[in-house]
Amino acid sequence: MIKKGMAIALLIAIVFWSFSALIPSEISSIDVPETQFSSHRALIHLKAISKAPHYLGSEEHDRVRDYIMNQLQDLGLTTQIQEGWSLDASGNLAKPRNIVARLKGSDGGKALLLSTHYDTDPSSAIGASDAGSGIVTILEGLRAFLSSGIKPKNDIIVLITDAEELGLNGAHLFVNQHEWAKDVQMVLNLEARGSGGPGIMFIETNQGNAKLIQGFKAAEPAYPLGNSLFYSIYKILPNDTDLTVFREQADISGFNFAFIDDHFDYHTELDNYDRLDRSSLEHQGTYMMAMLNYFTQANLEDLESPDDEVYFNMPIFNTMVVYPFSWIVPMLILAIFAFIWVLRYGFRNKVLHLKAIGKGALSFFIALILAGLLGYFAWPALKLVYPQYNEILQGFTYNGHDYIAAFMALTVAICCFAYHGTYSKVSSGNLLVIPIAVWLLLCTGLAVKLKGASFFIIPVYFAILSLFVVIRQKAPDIFLLVLLGVPLLTIIGPFVQMFPVGLGLKMLISSTLFVVLMFSLLIAVFGTFKHKRRWGYLFVLLAGYFIISAHGHSDFSSERPKPNSLLYVFDADDSTAVWATYDKILDGFTTPFLGENPNDKSSLNRYVIDSKYHTGFTFTRKAPIQHLDQFKYQKERDTIIEGIRHVKMTLTPQRPVNRIELFSDTAHTIKTIQVNGMPLKRENSAKRQRLLTYYVSDQDALVLEFEMPEGEKPSITIYEASYDLLTHHTFDIPARSDHMIPKPFVLNDAVVVRKTITMD
Repeated sequence: MIKKGMAIALLIAIVFWSFSALIPSEISSIDVPETQFSSHRALIHLKAISKAPHYLGSEEHDRVRDYIMNQLQDLGLTTQIQEGWSLDASGNLAKPRNIVARLKGSDGGKALLLSTHYDTDPSSAIGASDAGSGIVTILEGLRAFLSSGIKPKNDIIVLITDAEELGLNGAHLFVNQHEWAKDVQMVLNLEARGSGGPGIMFIETNQGNAKLIQGFKAAEPAYPLGNSLFYSIYKILPNDTDLTVFREQADISGFNFAFIDDHFDYHTELDNYDRLDRSSLEHQGTYMMAMLNYFTQANLEDLESPDDEVYFNMPIFNTMVVYPFSWIVPMLILAIFAFIWVLRYGFRNKVLHLKAIGKGALSFFIALILAGLLGYFAWPALKLVYPQYNEILQGFTYNGHDYIAAFMALTVAICCFAYHGTYSKVSSGNLLVIPIAVWLLLCTGLAVKLKGASFFIIPVYFAILSLFVVIRQKAPDIFLLVLLGVPLLTIIGPFVQMFPVGLGLKMLISSTLFVVLMFSLLIAVFGTFKHKRRWGYLFVLLAGYFIISAHGHSDFSSERPKPNSLLYVFDADDSTAVWATYDKILDGFTTPFLGENPNDKSSLNRYVIDSKYHTGFTFTRKAPIQHLDQFKYQKERDTIIEGIRHVKMTLTPQRPVNRIELFSDTAHTIKTIQVNGMPLKRENSAKRQRLLTYYVSDQDALVLEFEMPEGEKPSITIYEASYDLLTHHTFDIPARSDHMIPKPFVLNDAVVVRKTITMD
């Protein structure tokens, strides 16, 4: 019993070690040599640029831009501001001001581009992680690199984009309008989707990844983390990065480096200096130094390849394992033949028996089905018991890690109960047959549909070896079997956590299924346990501990503030006004305006104001009418040429506004639309009736030009919003308490004027 307990302890230790080995444990001090990256030096910059939200058009936005410009100039780079209009494919219009700098290399011409962004999300985000961490990593990385005295062969271009949070507008502007864009051969882009966790490498390329991953491996980053499946997972996320623009519009490849843990801080005022995980910053610094040292000297014109490679990181050796796609099928076939040979060996020696295999199959599928049901209903059940979780739009709660641990422990308990009664003094190999077969079927599907995940075959090889050991030896050493499970735990184990962290707790089903699949490949270890039910009870108790811990942290507090929202919406068409919110549970901030019995739903949801998760209003209540200056509407041209009506109009803000959104139910009657001289794609006109979102800076006018059949008189509904509800002199809105924050991703704390114009 003691030996088996030690084996369990060793398995748990390997799991924890596989996570801790992914990220630096020590933070570089300010006293490290000038030629090394120092997180403490980087933090000096971060403190300066993460004092307040700095979204496009804000005064703080200008201050942060000036600070970054000065720092780049102090490093000796030629620096400039690129300004211009940008309209993305989703109908987001902005006038970004990119920070662009260049350092000449000895060979001249071709350039390595370092990229991140300096604007924050307009929802109140302070942006220490997203993407202040990227800015300071570039500044400190460049300083350390230049201090080494090494002359780069390739030019280094620094691009700190603007309006990234609005629609990647700054990247669009640079790629399509800057003269340096044609020199860029590769991009290193730094991002964050939370405030902690290890930095993950994602490749973006239109070609094969072979030479890129070979270059990454040759650069020898200290803590490489990435695999050929991550990019596929990344594409599932409801957002792209600036690097996507380079890949799609200029066929330029590169690497994203991003950390995604503590997702609940993403795009909130909690994304601040104090909450940024210093280890995450250190990890980004290790990437930056390795990439700079290698790719500033590499041949950047030799990065294209028609070939793809499978790759994954191995925490044991802090390196990447790489092999070509051409090996996928041979490795799968070899594994299948090896499995068949071991099966024949087991049956020939009368160790494997169909009845025992069938019993193991029943246990496996019972565990798989129950775990799938547990994971599928976990998040809906949690929201039912704790309705306050609905207010966290990210889908990952402050106590999310407790829930991951709890449901993983419950899944292990399910496996123990399902396999109870399968104890065999002869061999646990019978229990391993069906799991290996299922894994081989999974790997076959991946080899056809998702080749990047084909490295899942590696743990299967070790499972087949475990099967051979338990067939050949009557009493195999349990620690040998644990060691044969190390590749499974280190390669597959991190996915158990990363899926729900990156995609929200709705993905707990992926974690519970992964746990069953992993448990089944380790059944050579657990099969020797006579009292599996007792172990099941132990894991139930462990799950109970985490559930109790999660419950104790399920309420909102100053450390775990509640996101909430409030808007004032004045309808200029009928001279009415309402208070509005996206919240499902009202609180001390919203109830004074919406009352105890607010109006459910709203006619405002006829047009859903654009947001990341397409969030609509939940409650409204009649509000007093306040005098607000409305935009000036001027029709500059209305002519008919060969049966086509041409209309040009100008909308000019008459009060300080930050955002103008246009909707139309009759957009299908409009043939073409020009926005400040740029064509608006037709498919955007029919998307939720939304035509355009204009993020205002400098109070510039919006110029619209329409072409439509003669006789058409379309109507356009305009929402004009300013982010000043809490500071507007007309309103008396008290500040939020310290256990509340503005709800992210939505138009919030805003004064909105709604007006419809008809092109008569």
